[in-house]
Amino acid sequence: MSIATPLVTGLYVPGDRPDRFDKAVATGANLVILDLEDAVRPDAKALAREAVVAWLASTEGREAGARTVLQVRVNEGSAEDLAALAALGADRPPFEVRLPKVETVDELDRVASALPGVPVTALVESARGLEAAATLAAHPAVTRLALGESDLASELGSRADAVLDHLRIRLLVAAKAGGLPSPMLSAYPALRDLEGLRLDTERGRALGAEGRVAVHPSQLPVIRRAFAPADADVAWARAVLAALDEAGGGVATLADGEMVDPAMRGRAEGILARAEHSTDTP
Repeated sequence: MSIATPLVTGLYVPGDRPDRFDKAVATGANLVILDLEDAVRPDAKALAREAVVAWLASTEGREAGARTVLQVRVNEGSAEDLAALAALGADRPPFEVRLPKVETVDELDRVASALPGVPVTALVESARGLEAAATLAAHPAVTRLALGESDLASELGSRADAVLDHLRIRLLVAAKAGGLPSPMLSAYPALRDLEGLRLDTERGRALGAEGRVAVHPSQLPVIRRAFAPADADVAWARAVLAALDEAGGGVATLADGEMVDPAMRGRAEGILARAEHSTDTP
């Protein structure tokens, strides 16, 4: 998977609920996260690990991985989780690792050693991790950064909008400095507050977020709509690309007189990519 591929929607599914794996993929989420960590009780960890590995190796899992980005959120420092995934062998199906509570490159090195070539999303969930975010983003195994807002807000003692905005911007800068995509927003904890989800997602989008993960399928349509570019933005993006192509890569002028240059190509392509991945139907 190219790291430029937009991931507008992501959905967590508990690893000990294999009956929900296919259903999660069927929601049309761009990313499905098979969770071995917070969503699983301590006494069900082994069962969850077995269920996730078995599904990834199954025909259903392989087919899902061909059309949806699959991640496994492992437990912090769990050699058992990594060993189970490594046992899938060289012919393993496509999947990524979502590594929680990352603070040092040593933690990333352990994953890269156990699962060479497997992309890693580094979850930053502490003040120390946030301070090291630029270094983590530069690790060759890391293809994305993500923010664990609940853990970090708990450590900081605040979920104020200003605090969350600051954390999101810090992570965005670290990701971009490392050549990575804009981070997705963390899951919104109030499942029934869809209006609150909409407002917070729109605020996060304005700060540069790429998409958002969810913990329930009912949140996905709200996230898709929040990240779908306006018709005017899509029309602008198409006009920019057409004008730049006609100008042969130099400065061009749109029909309304706006001057555009090659530096705007990335923004225009990003708008069209989000439009393609923000449809309101699975």
